[in-house]
Amino acid sequence: MGVFSWIGGEKILYYPGCLTKGVLTENLENYKEIFNRLGIDFVMLPEKEVCCGLPILNAGYRKDVKKLAEKNLKLFRSNGIQRIVTNCPSCLHTFNDVYPKLVRDWDIPCEHATVVICKRIKEKGLRYKGDEKDREVVSYHDPCHLGRYSGIYDEPREVIMMLGGKIIEPRFNREGALCCGGGGGVRANFEELAKGVAAERVKSFSGDAKKIISPCGLCYANLKSVSDKSVEFSSFVLGKLRGMGR
Repeated sequence: MGVFSWIGGEKILYYPGCLTKGVLTENLENYKEIFNRLGIDFVMLPEKEVCCGLPILNAGYRKDVKKLAEKNLKLFRSNGIQRIVTNCPSCLHTFNDVYPKLVRDWDIPCEHATVVICKRIKEKGLRYKGDEKDREVVSYHDPCHLGRYSGIYDEPREVIMMLGGKIIEPRFNREGALCCGGGGGVRANFEELAKGVAAERVKSFSGDAKKIISPCGLCYANLKSVSDKSVEFSSFVLGKLRGMGR
């Protein structure tokens, strides 16, 4: 874990989200190593923070989400948190779009990990230096909460290309991207339906792509249930950084 030690900088909380913290623990370790390799200092509050509350909100329990928001705000402020970085698109949407409507005093900005990583790679001047023909042919899946909800389309793609990927876009992408089928509680309650939607989504990707990269743990997991090509963003990035010796 990085240590908050620079003068005049922000105290940044890495908030991985429940799925990453509880299930996709390999991705959690990936992001921590990526941040450390890129010199992104952060703190974590794994034993104290609670769920962002979006699953509860989707189930209709608005008052309970408000209580979670108030609890998180109190915790974050008491620990001097000035900014949040999360790899979960749903948490990003909740902190930036939902909390301000539930808690009047919410004032902590949240950024997605792909944006922070993109900025840092550019600052460090990291670039793929191999032959163009040797770039890894991949495709990219736009998560609903990252794309349509939060407007983040370019930064993940830029990172992939800066680190040696060659992106073949799927038939439906960006604002018109198809959902992976796992969100909104579908995967948790209707697993076969979620798999069916994922299978349809996979069909929209070119067969030439060796990997289908997504920076959303739920999208990655649901697409993985029907295709071995599914790769979480952090796995691709960390592999490339390790290859660069960073």
